[in-house]
Amino acid sequence: MIDIKLWMERFTELLKETFGERIYFVGLQGSYGRGEATEASDIDVVVILDKLTVDDIKTYSDMINTLPHRELICGFLSGKDELINWEPSDLFQFYYDTTPIVGTLDELLTRIDNTAVDRAIKIGTCNIYHGCVHNMLYEKSDDIVRGLYKSASFVIQAIVFRDTGKYIRRQKDLLKAVNNEEKEILNDFIAQKNGATVEFDTMSEHLFNWVRKLI
Repeated sequence: MIDIKLWMERFTELLKETFGERIYFVGLQGSYGRGEATEASDIDVVVILDKLTVDDIKTYSDMINTLPHRELICGFLSGKDELINWEPSDLFQFYYDTTPIVGTLDELLTRIDNTAVDRAIKIGTCNIYHGCVHNMLYEKSDDIVRGLYKSASFVIQAIVFRDTGKYIRRQKDLLKAVNNEEKEILNDFIAQKNGATVEFDTMSEHLFNWVRKLI
């Protein structure tokens, strides 16, 4: 397992050498950010610069190519103004699922209101509905089922936040705050992350029936 603390220290050191005072924010998302990482987990880093140019993208690419576990590095790279003007429903999940390493994203809070949370739920459910129907008809892909269940876990987080005012990052904690149907979806999602086989018909039908009622 990667020592993510040491890895992020090296990453941040190299980032500062490369971009210096232009760094607005550095953070960590995903399984490592939540403390739920496995051997196969991506290193989901967030880097926000004062601005972002095509040359900056190339420079950043060259930089991360020098780091260990390059094949696992993913995440979000942006300029500050672009992020601040981002679609608010996306900023909701982005803000609450990011562990700050350098700087803060608190400036985003002025754009994350109840309307943004409701819109995050609506967009998420509509996308899952469409993806589920399309996959059942055409692709018939287990990987798509896994991705849809991951998306469903984000929608459930947003629903709990809307209803309680609390953003619960870890799935095992989220299980305690949801109804039985959502608990079953989360348990299926967690099982998939741990290598369980996708039961395509059963899982697709369950997800479709759940999300249909939310639209």
